[in-house]
Amino acid sequence: MTRVVVLHVALLVGILGTALCQAQDSGTNRWAEIAANKYTVQPDVVYGVQNNYPLKLDLWTNNSAKSPVPTLIYIHGGGWIYGDRTGTLPFLLPYFERGWNIVNVEYRMAPVSLAPAAVEDCRCALRWVIRNAKRYNLDATRIVVSGHSAGGHLSLTTALLDPSAGLDVECPGDEILKVAVVVNWYGISDVADVLAGPNKKNYAEEWFGSIANRDEIAKKTSPINFVSKNSPPVISIHGDQDDVVPYGNSVRLHKALDAAGVPNELVTIRGGGHGHFSDSETLRAFDRVWAFIDAHLPQAPTASTTPPSGF
Repeated sequence: MTRVVVLHVALLVGILGTALCQAQDSGTNRWAEIAANKYTVQPDVVYGVQNNYPLKLDLWTNNSAKSPVPTLIYIHGGGWIYGDRTGTLPFLLPYFERGWNIVNVEYRMAPVSLAPAAVEDCRCALRWVIRNAKRYNLDATRIVVSGHSAGGHLSLTTALLDPSAGLDVECPGDEILKVAVVVNWYGISDVADVLAGPNKKNYAEEWFGSIANRDEIAKKTSPINFVSKNSPPVISIHGDQDDVVPYGNSVRLHKALDAAGVPNELVTIRGGGHGHFSDSETLRAFDRVWAFIDAHLPQAPTASTTPPSGF
């Protein structure tokens, strides 16, 4: 049975360490001002089982919302080969501040299953959210999917892929897999680019391992190949000196979305590497993110919601 725990988010903020607690920037402090807000967290929800491996997510729901509020699906990074959802709380704080529901997703990485397992799992997580929206007071019309690095790539594939990729067979259903907005933090848009050639990366090699149909799978897991006029709005944030995920991936994605007439924005961090942006750069990027979300997220279909107390 899923454990249900009611927590003051402030307790979790406290365990982040002194970096956040002692932050001097007013914006960062503002993110930490969630002490009075109460959420229900349901940890370790099993949203599927693949290869005898339970796929888990953590679900945070805003208890004070009077009607469904926007829902963030967050997907952690790690080059498809390492990392887990337990270290992502700092990335979630801005969404807690806005009183959103949050779904923090785990997926199979290379040591468990090679490509394209991670893509399949995240698509299944999206289906689970849509299928269970009414049960948990989630607004399925206002889902934002986001992630950093490999999580950015998986956010893009979760939102942009269509059934023609053949990667939805692990969790069949009648639900239309659709999100409202994608927030892509320096994610890979062209897997083939990091699998071979001058931009080849070891993490991509490890994700593909010795599978025989590498080129086919790389094509199917590259979100840039699925851009269409029906794609959701996308905002990408990327450092132009990133030596892990080529900045050109976000540039090309931006151009492809422009060509398809899809609302999108590329926020370039000048001199920025693979994340680890300064506080001011991160805050400025989030200002752009919120402006983009506010411009493209559908209005609430029901009466306005009440954010958690304290805001």
